[in-house]
Amino acid sequence: MSIPHGKITAIIGPNGCGKSTVLKAVGRLLKPRGGMVYLNGNDIQNLSTREIAQKMAILPQSPQSPPGLTVGELVTYGRFPHQHGFGKLKPDDKKIIMWALEVTKLTEFENTAVDNLSGGQRQRVWIAMALAQQTELILLDEPTTYLDLAYQLEVLELLHGLNREQMCTIVMVLHDLNLAARFADHMIAIRDGDVICHGPPEQVMTENVLRTTFRIDAKIITEPHTGRPACISYDLIKENN
Repeated sequence: MSIPHGKITAIIGPNGCGKSTVLKAVGRLLKPRGGMVYLNGNDIQNLSTREIAQKMAILPQSPQSPPGLTVGELVTYGRFPHQHGFGKLKPDDKKIIMWALEVTKLTEFENTAVDNLSGGQRQRVWIAMALAQQTELILLDEPTTYLDLAYQLEVLELLHGLNREQMCTIVMVLHDLNLAARFADHMIAIRDGDVICHGPPEQVMTENVLRTTFRIDAKIITEPHTGRPACISYDLIKENN
C-alpha cells in the first residue's frame, strides 16, 4: 500500500486485524518480517533515528507524560530531533514551539500541567509536540480513543486544518467509520493483516467492502451535510448467509 503525500489517510478494520501493527511498521517501531517500508523512496531501515524523527512524528494510543510536566515543556520535546548534543533551545526553536501552541490553541495553557487538562486538550498538546518536530508526516494511533463526541470532532478538525493549511501528511487509525469517511481523503481497509481495499472514502465505504472487512451487512448513504458516505445501520452476518 502507499500513503498519498499531503493527504489524510485513515486505516480501518476490526480489532486485532493489524491496524496498529501497520502504523508501527511505517514508523519503524516494528521491523517487518517481510517486505520493506520506504519514506520518500528511501528504505527506512537505512535511515538513522534522528533522520526519521525529523521526517515523521508518531503518536501512540493514549500517550502518557511524566507527572507535573507542563504543556510548554512537553511541546518542547518536539524540538529534540533538531538539536545536537545537549544544546539549548535556539530562538528559532522557541518560535516554532510558540507557533505549535498557537496553532493548537494552547498558548494560554503553556504553564499548565498536562495532568490538569481535559482529554481533548491533552490530545492537542501531543499534536502540538508533533507539530514542533516540523515533520512532513504525522502518524496517529486512535487519536480519538476515550474522547466524547465533541472532543473527537475537536481533534479531527484540528488535524484536518493542519493538513489543509500546513500540508502535513496525516495517517491515523480510527474505529469510527463515519469519522474516517468524513475527514479522510484516502482510506485503507484491513482484515487479518491483508489490505482489503484502499482508495477514496466513496470507494472504501461501501456495503461490499464493509461486509468483507467487518463481516457486517451495512446500510450506506451519502451524508447530506458533508457529501461523504456514512453508515447509518448495520447487522451481523448470520452464519448461514
